[in-house]
Amino acid sequence: MKSNMNIFKGMGEYFALDIGTKSIRVVQLSKATEGRWKLEHVGYTGLDPKIIASDSPESRKKLGNALMSTIGQAGIHTKDVAVGLPSTKTFTTIIEMAVMSDSELRSTLKYQADQYIPMPLDDAKIDWTVLGPSPNNAKKQEVLLASTAQNYVEGLIESIDSLGFNVIAAEPDPIALTRSLLPANATGAHVILDIGELSTDIVVTIGERPVLVRTLPMGIKALVSAIVQNLNIKEDQATQFVLKFGLAPDRLEGQVFRAIEGVLDNFVSEIVKSIKFFQNKYATESISSIHLSGYAGVIPNLAEYIGSKTQVATQVTSPWQKVNMSDTDRQKILATEFEFATAVGLAQREAE
Repeated sequence: MKSNMNIFKGMGEYFALDIGTKSIRVVQLSKATEGRWKLEHVGYTGLDPKIIASDSPESRKKLGNALMSTIGQAGIHTKDVAVGLPSTKTFTTIIEMAVMSDSELRSTLKYQADQYIPMPLDDAKIDWTVLGPSPNNAKKQEVLLASTAQNYVEGLIESIDSLGFNVIAAEPDPIALTRSLLPANATGAHVILDIGELSTDIVVTIGERPVLVRTLPMGIKALVSAIVQNLNIKEDQATQFVLKFGLAPDRLEGQVFRAIEGVLDNFVSEIVKSIKFFQNKYATESISSIHLSGYAGVIPNLAEYIGSKTQVATQVTSPWQKVNMSDTDRQKILATEFEFATAVGLAQREAE
């Protein structure tokens, strides 16, 4: 068991790198005022998903070239980088432990971590941070535990280092999302929902601290597949239908909505399940709002649908909400604004 991912350490000047299922995002911010940042550099490159998924030398070389080109075109010069770890490659959980010193906690986790993580300790890289006292028991504290396969994270860091960069932190995507998508100085309980290509991250927070992290194995592809199947059209057209018509009952006579309704119901039932789990554990808290980003930020009428099904105020939230930028940069990110939640959150790390 190793613990040098530096998931929770802050740092000086650096840029954030998020390698998604089919694109690369880079962001560098500087602090403007308390709770606000200034955009220094941003870059985005779409990529063939096969290149990102493959581990062949040829694909690695293509990915390396794309990274260099994205970073170069963004005008980034710093070599230090914080990289996102996709939730499909990580396991993040919140556990309760007796209140103890950091050194005691470290040695206790060394022997007990295997109870909580779904992989052998010898194959895992593990990091943790104390979130604060347990709301249910003053003698206990909540600890966020994150793990990823050692060979995965070492391979990722090695390939980025080999391009001349210095990986100073690797952080699970759901943790980064909380920084960019929560309101400034958040109070009360919130749900963050970020829909990706193949999976969806759900994070429930109290104030600014995550207390429940889940990854659902369904993303926009599940909606697209339902349309392909039910309307008998090609994938490209089905994707356009989801993003253009979404859940609008009056577009295409409501055919798109009917085609994806079954998948949506499964999806919403998982959100409801997360909220119920949270409320059973934290009886005095109630969810004040649900924040949508990723593809959830661009599917028409999705916020209204989730709001009506969960009875919780639901809104589309831009990950750039706390970032000042020029009109030129705003135009630059417009088409992919909601895809940057992880990258912006990574770039908002401070000494913690």
